[in-house]
Amino acid sequence: MHVGIIGVGLMGHGIARNVLSRGGFALSFLDHPGNQPTDEIVGLGARPCATSAEVAAASDVVILCVTGSPQVEAIITGADGVASAIRPGAVVVDCSTALPESTLRMGEIIAKAGGAYIDAPMTRTAKHAHEGKLNLLVGGAAETLDKVRPVLASFTEKVDHVGPLGHGHRLKLLHNYVSVGFMTLLAEAAAQAADAGVDPQVFVDVLAGGGGASAALDRLAPYIVSQDREGLPFAVSNAQKDIDYYRAMSDASGAQTVVADGVSAALAKPVEAGLGEAYVPELVKLFRKGAGS
Repeated sequence: MHVGIIGVGLMGHGIARNVLSRGGFALSFLDHPGNQPTDEIVGLGARPCATSAEVAAASDVVILCVTGSPQVEAIITGADGVASAIRPGAVVVDCSTALPESTLRMGEIIAKAGGAYIDAPMTRTAKHAHEGKLNLLVGGAAETLDKVRPVLASFTEKVDHVGPLGHGHRLKLLHNYVSVGFMTLLAEAAAQAADAGVDPQVFVDVLAGGGGASAALDRLAPYIVSQDREGLPFAVSNAQKDIDYYRAMSDASGAQTVVADGVSAALAKPVEAGLGEAYVPELVKLFRKGAGS
């Protein structure tokens, strides 16, 4: 199978290098200013394309790894979009974090164009993408997933089929709400501890030995203790986007959003102050007393 990828960012770059080096597949990618440097993947044989349509025309599997629903919709439905040139029987694998309702619409458009669509959002980090150890939450037809499993195996450690189309993105938003919510709460507590002069290592140790032990603590501890943000290169603006997608999904289904509204408000403050490109661990600093003044 020939693979195409649109979105060679922090996560997409890792996917691309493993599709090439571990999977041994031919790869085309959209040449875009938002890409990470592509010298490595070009050196491995990847071919740049000028438009999404060109990527689709060359590919049996098209992987999308972009920010969210507006970007996915533009890539699929634009004048030079994937739907305009998709091969008969080709599969779009949407690894973005998107709204389930949008995913269902994009799936219908691709089906009418002769292709198939699965949503396959990622969990884990850019480091795992580089190592080929991502986990995917896949929504869509089982036979469509089976068709592309060899490609997915090249950049994943685990692939879970979680239900029909849209359920992958629904579960990703549930996952990110819990994950980002935990980290936002922890960052606020860590900021208060720092303002009070609590030793950061003692703070981390107390939490780790009690009810605060969690993946959130594992990810934020390097920053709390030694201001190392690189373990979680995930922008605050993207975290807020995911929380607001969760709120939109909840509103559509009639679910309550009391806690989610608070998390969104907390994340909105640094974003509105122009600090949205800070990484999530840096919330520990951004939430400190006087940090916004």
